[in-house]
Amino acid sequence: MSHFKRCFTCLFLCLGISLQVSAQGIGSTTLADGKKPNSIQTAMSFLLISPDAKAGAMGDAGVATTPDLYSMHWNPAKLSFLEGSSGGSLSYSPWLKNLVPDINFAYLTYYKKLADQGALAGSVRYFSLGDIQLTDINQIDLGTYSPNEFAIDVAYSRKFGETFSLGTAVRYIRSSLSNGQFSASDVLRPASAFAADVSAYGTNPTTILGKEAQLSWGINISNIGTKVSYAQGGSKYFLPTNLRVGIASSLEMNDFDKLTFTIDLNKLLVPTSPEIDANGNIIAGKDPNRSMVSGIFGSFSDAPGGFSEELREINYAMGAEYVFNDQFALRTGYFYENPAKGDRQFITVGGGFKTQKMGIDFAYILANQQKSPMANTLRFSLSYKFSEKYKYNFN
Repeated sequence: MSHFKRCFTCLFLCLGISLQVSAQGIGSTTLADGKKPNSIQTAMSFLLISPDAKAGAMGDAGVATTPDLYSMHWNPAKLSFLEGSSGGSLSYSPWLKNLVPDINFAYLTYYKKLADQGALAGSVRYFSLGDIQLTDINQIDLGTYSPNEFAIDVAYSRKFGETFSLGTAVRYIRSSLSNGQFSASDVLRPASAFAADVSAYGTNPTTILGKEAQLSWGINISNIGTKVSYAQGGSKYFLPTNLRVGIASSLEMNDFDKLTFTIDLNKLLVPTSPEIDANGNIIAGKDPNRSMVSGIFGSFSDAPGGFSEELREINYAMGAEYVFNDQFALRTGYFYENPAKGDRQFITVGGGFKTQKMGIDFAYILANQQKSPMANTLRFSLSYKFSEKYKYNFN
């Protein structure tokens, strides 16, 4: 392992513990438009990574699109609208490969339809941060360590009529970023938590420009759960509780061509860091050290910049898909995050192909390599049907 990689990975761990989970005030840096950067920090942010190549190619939008095997992540309520009796899928993505080549993300899911218009599903996601060469203060080799995070989910969805469904998911999460003594004053340990999602989905057939179409909407509040601590007796930090709402429209152009357009809006339901003075006193915003419930409800009114800053905390994900003959798919999308809130901005492209039993999708992120560590990220998804009744849908 090179010296650069070793230094970067150690820095990544330090940031993942000190910045990702800490509630600190706004810094002194000012952007070109005069605003100060104040991105929302959470623990276990890997829970927000898009697991599938289909949504990944559509700008990371998926809460209202036609149900598929990855609905477990985007909107569990969609599971009961899946056709067929069962199915499974696997996805894989090298992550931040422009910085460190051995970080990767994998996601495995399976669902089973139930007789009462319901569906039961499970998934496992695993985020590996590669290998770290450990040394003590005297540079004596202490072996290697492989930090990782994972989550195990179980979800249930039920239809109410032919156009509406509700869903929920529960998950266990574990984040292991250090293997013990990290500094003389702070002993770190793996963090674990339990969380839940609540979601709803609706879809209605309609006509657009004289063509058959399907209008859908979705809402999902994900990762509602316990706060976590990375140190023995240390402070506890928020999970990335996220509100996602969206709409989608699928238009049947003719017997062979179908177009889908979708847009998602996302907002983290966790406290925003306040503005503090040189003495550590809060001069704008609210104290972020509060309970999980207070953090969720207070997240709509605690930004130090007022309502205008609350609006800047909303991310936009937009996507489009073209499907030919229900076999070949081309997709594109765009993701936007305000520069003061993280500045993730990228275009996505991708496609897919399916046979009678199997489907494969891919997605690629187009971003400025100097500004975005996500540039050139490639994702793959593989789906397989387990019953003759099951039908894989691209849209």
